[in-house]
Amino acid sequence: MRAPSVPQPEPARQNAPRRRTVLAGAAVVAASAAAVLPAAGPAAAARRPRRAQPHRWRTAAIGGTGFVTGILFHPAVRGLAYARTDIGGAYRWDAAAARWKPLTDHLGWDDWNLLGVEALAVDPAHPDRLYLALGTYAQSWAGPGAVLRSEDRGATWARTDLTVRLGANEDGRGAGERLLVDPRDSETLWLGTRHDGLLRSTDRGATWAADPAFPATVRAGGQGVTLLVAAGRTVYAGWGDGGTALYRTDGSGGWEAVPGQPSADAASSKVPIRAAYDRHTRALYVSYADGPGPNNQSDGSVHRLDTVTGTWTDVTPVAPGSGDAFGYGGVAVDAARPGTVVVSTNNRWGPVDTLFRSTDGGAHWTSLKDSAVLDASETPYLKWGGETPKFGWWIQAVAVDPYDSRHILFGTGATIYGTRDLVRWAPEIRGLEESAVRQLIAPPSGARLLSGLGDIGVMYHDSLTASPSRGMASNPVSGTATGLALATLKPSYVVRTGWPSGSTSAGAFSRDGGASWRPFATQPEIAASAPGPVAVSADGAVLLWSFIHWDGTKYPAHRSTDGGATWAEVTTFPKGGTPVADPLDPARFYVYDTDTGTVFRSTDRGATFTRAATGLPSGDVQFRIAAAPGRSGDLWLSAKDGGLLRSTDGGRTFTAVAGCQASHALGFGKAAPAKGRAGYPAVFQTGRVSATHDGVAVLRSDDAGRTWVRINDDSHQWGWTGEVITGDPRVHGRVYLGTNGRGIQYADPE
Repeated sequence: MRAPSVPQPEPARQNAPRRRTVLAGAAVVAASAAAVLPAAGPAAAARRPRRAQPHRWRTAAIGGTGFVTGILFHPAVRGLAYARTDIGGAYRWDAAAARWKPLTDHLGWDDWNLLGVEALAVDPAHPDRLYLALGTYAQSWAGPGAVLRSEDRGATWARTDLTVRLGANEDGRGAGERLLVDPRDSETLWLGTRHDGLLRSTDRGATWAADPAFPATVRAGGQGVTLLVAAGRTVYAGWGDGGTALYRTDGSGGWEAVPGQPSADAASSKVPIRAAYDRHTRALYVSYADGPGPNNQSDGSVHRLDTVTGTWTDVTPVAPGSGDAFGYGGVAVDAARPGTVVVSTNNRWGPVDTLFRSTDGGAHWTSLKDSAVLDASETPYLKWGGETPKFGWWIQAVAVDPYDSRHILFGTGATIYGTRDLVRWAPEIRGLEESAVRQLIAPPSGARLLSGLGDIGVMYHDSLTASPSRGMASNPVSGTATGLALATLKPSYVVRTGWPSGSTSAGAFSRDGGASWRPFATQPEIAASAPGPVAVSADGAVLLWSFIHWDGTKYPAHRSTDGGATWAEVTTFPKGGTPVADPLDPARFYVYDTDTGTVFRSTDRGATFTRAATGLPSGDVQFRIAAAPGRSGDLWLSAKDGGLLRSTDGGRTFTAVAGCQASHALGFGKAAPAKGRAGYPAVFQTGRVSATHDGVAVLRSDDAGRTWVRINDDSHQWGWTGEVITGDPRVHGRVYLGTNGRGIQYADPE
């Protein structure tokens, strides 16, 4: 089970062991002059950063990997469809190219909370209009949501900032849609919120106000409005906080509880999850579950409302029971075939979730999973380390193509499956990438790239344009990766750590550059419950493994000199720190104690550590050091809003890199040919250098930080990008950037 985590606002807390963690900004303690030396005047005066260099940005192919929470076909345009995700933005289907096109990559660093899409809506009468309700978290530390509106199918946007918070990565994110164009008037839109009732706009989303006539009582921490759907000229609203579950309005004034709806006894106080209207039979189908999902559902049902007579009918395909607990999620009708409806189970972990299809209004159902032939060859990771691909889980988004009755799509926690004949199913996911990236290594040979990801462990990228052919790293399979390191003098030797999945093994090694793996023969007792980052000495002879629990508890690091056969505690290593190996000297390791703002160094292969520079920025687990390749003792410290600092004496002293106001993630690539300081690696970072851009940008320096050039642009920002970045040692200028929900982005200069 792959469950997302809520980001922690406190700077001192460690990332949770699950996916999609963004640490909100934290105050930075100024570095003391004793440890941080001012830059020399002439060098500072010479820093004249260039403004920008055009790059071609692309997304490395993996094949989804995240929760697709909504899929919507336009009812009036063949081949036009949209998808939303919980943290990775929205997409439009490009039928000619047979791939999804991202629509929200322009959202920048300060708008990271808007990469979660709570709901989307189209206007049946105006096919070019598209609306998005954005906001990843409804917690007090997250910013308010926003509504984007487009007149060109998402090519360009107008934006309205809301005063309320939305929760696209919280419980209930697979419900909905919560955004709707009024069927009587295209100028009017409705937006259901979690804690602020129902909002209404009468100017196509430009301004919003609460609808005082909506009768439900909001509850802090509740679900609020779970769905909005048009049935003819009537609007229905689902409510998830108890009492009346379904309301309606016909525009004549006010809202009313829908008469005869399933009572609390009949529906066990279930939450309405999704609804779909069959205009031919004038039937409204509503799916219910005993919780908002996608997790923790154990009961559910499906009901049909005859909107002419007001008669309700229980049309549940299979009633959940003991040993087979689940809820119902997605529901979609066939626009071309009266009485044809598809519903999904959700959170059915035993027999595995399925789609049920009926052609007679729910009187009889067929499980599509039972006859399904799955083809996951395009996205091998869906085999989950060698297993048979599963039909799906976390299925709360289902859509039937209004122009092709046999074309059905459904979203899962990792992909979009589609069929054209109701039998053969394959991912229809090209272009849509939602992984949260934790580690990146571009090795000097072998794999083009190695990546450590949230939920799906480590990948060996033999190509950047096709999903990794080996799928998830196995033996052992792991969930979220916590560490990935390569022996720089012996690059065929790679180690990884991560949260165990299907075993207790939390670490593994590879002798063929990450193509195949074997678990460490033993591991420290704490490893399975608190795996942390790992480092390997330049010659591959020594391993250093740090341990930190998802709740922030730190444990002593351990060292192995026999490839993981035995381990010993390193008492002088600061608990929870991230070890860094010297690229040239196998005897040297470094670690930055972010609690105290102190660099510790080892010159005896990690057996003991002693203090080096002190008084550095402290108090944020995301402060980190990186070692320049091909050089010994050349360290760079990214201190977020404390700027960028450098040491050329193995961490004894650090000098501020003048002109850099902020540095979040930093890495290195191939040196520019015969340019600047000959042979110095290209330096890449996500940071702020005011002469190139007012905000945080993706930057490169070919002269050891003396000057910088911005290499992304306003159309390619991807929200928060502060976790990891690296260059390519084989191609000057190529950069790989980890995002928190838009996968791996890479670029080459144009």
